[in-house]
Amino acid sequence: MHDTIAAISTAQGVGAISIIRVSGPEAFNIVEKIFTNKNLKTAPTHTVHYGYIIDGKEKIDEVLVSKMCAPKTFTCEDIVEINAHGGIITTNKILELLLINGCRLAEPGEFTKRAFLNGRIDLTEAESIMDLIEAKTEDASKMALNGISGKVSNMIKDLREDLISIIANIEVNIDYPEYEDIEEMTIGKINDSLSKLKDKINKILKQSNTGELLKTGIKTVIVGRPNVGKSSILNCLVGEEKAIVTSVQGTTRDSVEASIVIDNIILNLIDTAGIRKTDDLVESIGVEKSLKLIDQADLILFVVNYNEKLTKEDRQIIEKLKNKNYITVINKTDLKKQIDDEKLQNKVYVSALKNENVENIGNEIKKLFNLEQIETSDLTYLTGARNKAILKQVLQGINDINEGIKNNIAIDMLEIDLRNIWNLLGQIIGEVYEEELLDELFSRFCVGK
Repeated sequence: MHDTIAAISTAQGVGAISIIRVSGPEAFNIVEKIFTNKNLKTAPTHTVHYGYIIDGKEKIDEVLVSKMCAPKTFTCEDIVEINAHGGIITTNKILELLLINGCRLAEPGEFTKRAFLNGRIDLTEAESIMDLIEAKTEDASKMALNGISGKVSNMIKDLREDLISIIANIEVNIDYPEYEDIEEMTIGKINDSLSKLKDKINKILKQSNTGELLKTGIKTVIVGRPNVGKSSILNCLVGEEKAIVTSVQGTTRDSVEASIVIDNIILNLIDTAGIRKTDDLVESIGVEKSLKLIDQADLILFVVNYNEKLTKEDRQIIEKLKNKNYITVINKTDLKKQIDDEKLQNKVYVSALKNENVENIGNEIKKLFNLEQIETSDLTYLTGARNKAILKQVLQGINDINEGIKNNIAIDMLEIDLRNIWNLLGQIIGEVYEEELLDELFSRFCVGK
């Protein structure tokens, strides 16, 4: 944290502009060594300066250099950003000169890590920065911005405030029992407060599932026996020839993946091998993989033929899909109807060959997941496996306290459990953290961010 770091902050490759970012106590001194404009150190903060990057007497590039003084910067350190022409050779040469003159190459996510360690942002805001970079839909972008702006952090801080209020009242009751004007914190009041807290956390967890849906999309597996048109349906949904289509059974031996966006919701589609008994070793491996993918999917598109009665394999798949989110896609409506479809659920009739009514699959997905009911006016959702795991630990902690109350545990022992829950919530926003967690979290960022 006491050295000066540098990295290329724009995507590698040819472009109009590239940005090389420098942060740390020696940022201005180091950049001045390779910059023709020698007024950088004395210039006012948040100003832009024209000049050339030089290597000795040789000009490397014509640049604009932005100077930003601590603490009003992203990292709360002195920062310089060099805006160069976006050639790969030139950009790497400027970075090389910075490293030769005293900078250290930044680790992945180190600028954001410094922003966190210096109190500029908390952990949820840091994670939201990565979410914004990776956002694939408008709603995912809005959700990330809410995280960056601190709305998600405030939601967790409110929960901690509720807890600290209970803890403070318990402590006052224990330490100053002689004061009559102090509100007595009874077991009944603790129970009521914990019940309200539990309701809030359950609501956040439910909303977090919606947030995860908006962020990462719906893992959608297309299954069915061979030759029902699974690959054709994938191609129709994606709008390109992603999967090979033939009339030969067992053409798809392995899964084929693609992503599409339907009304701001990402569908991560996986076309699978046709499910049937087979002596072909390669195909049988594909069938086994298809069955495993059913268990891992958020949604299954179960494809059957309009022009055939349900087969033994169809009925076995239906049995496998019990208690799962699935849509029955009845394909080949351009042929004569033979299917006995009365008991099939969530039916959509399509012709992949003629690309007819395929859009109705999207409409059925929206109904199945209540996507039209998702609140998009205020996308303040907590996402990420780490955060959800902590909230589940908090719920378990509340349940343990409730059990302790039933067993007449002393109120001062309950206070210890309440503090543990308070610390758990602190882990979400980074009020409580371990160095290993930070290393793992920020390693996911790109270099230069």
